Amino acid sequence: MPPSSLARARTTVFAPRLAALIGDHLGQDVFRLEPDTVGVAGHEVADRILAARRATETERPTFKPLNGRSITRAEASTVTRTIGNDVRDALARPLPEDVDLAGPWPLTGHLFLRDLILGRDPYRLRMLMSRNLELTPKLTWSVIAVGAALPGWPRPDARLTGLADRAARTRGYQERRYVMGMYRRAAAPVCFTVSTLVANALWLGSPFDDGVSNRNIVLESLRLLPPSWNILRNASAEYPAVDGRIGERDDVLLLPLLSHRDPALWEDPESFRPERWDGLDPDSTPGYLPFGHVSERCWGRHMVMPLAELLLDRIRGAKLVVDPAQRVGKVPLLGLLGVEEVRLTRSRQAERT
Repeated sequence: MPPSSLARARTTVFAPRLAALIGDHLGQDVFRLEPDTVGVAGHEVADRILAARRATETERPTFKPLNGRSITRAEASTVTRTIGNDVRDALARPLPEDVDLAGPWPLTGHLFLRDLILGRDPYRLRMLMSRNLELTPKLTWSVIAVGAALPGWPRPDARLTGLADRAARTRGYQERRYVMGMYRRAAAPVCFTVSTLVANALWLGSPFDDGVSNRNIVLESLRLLPPSWNILRNASAEYPAVDGRIGERDDVLLLPLLSHRDPALWEDPESFRPERWDGLDPDSTPGYLPFGHVSERCWGRHMVMPLAELLLDRIRGAKLVVDPAQRVGKVPLLGLLGVEEVRLTRSRQAERT
């Protein structure tokens, strides 16, 4: 089914460096980006590189060392299960009926998810979800330092999320700083990623035909605008053996941004076509890496999909669409790839009813 005429009228403008990546290297498998960095977009080479070894602690997207302190895989696994349980608990409760999701996205969606999942937690923890903290790590740690030092530290409580209860059980200023940092590390990516993904989907295809599933909309949005658009691997002895164009001192930047658009892998790759996923398995489709490689999948994928589908269901049910007056969506060069702002309004059909 073709995209709507409104969606076709929109123009996506990538930041210059992103546009150059697409313009200069689309369809290539291995290429040099910098004197010490090789880009990889070929799916076969990417598979071998990602299977060659596990990510180190500095390469992991979420659980990198926190203020100089290593996060063990065991702790990362525990925290992942905790926030996963918090998401499931939130989805099991009656959902608010009076929430208006019109307005600027991804901000509107981010605030909705923050309140849905973490609304019972103390303010000093919920404030760590602020998008303003993305501006600089120094600002983040200033907020954490103040929050850890303030009196009235929360006590363990059955009404807290599991993530907040974990924080409440700590003692001492340094440990409180650490658990506040972990709270943000675990919860913020869920809110940021899902709201950005839904904003991208709305920009690419809204208004959607009634017969298109939310699942397919999410998968196709992840293809064209993958929030995790690159995967970094630092120089490693295994990589020259994978491909002779990679030197011993070369860092490797794997680029789903390009493999997701490779004309050798996708029919009509630049078009938003959710129906293509009726016959494709996202876990085995060559070159499709929105949640990383099969050898080490992103910890958050089982939370991202149901939350994104929930938001799309609410938006479609409320007859919200991208503001027809918005014709340009800018995609800045950030770690999380997405349209900077998408304005949602009520459709004319909804206004008449």
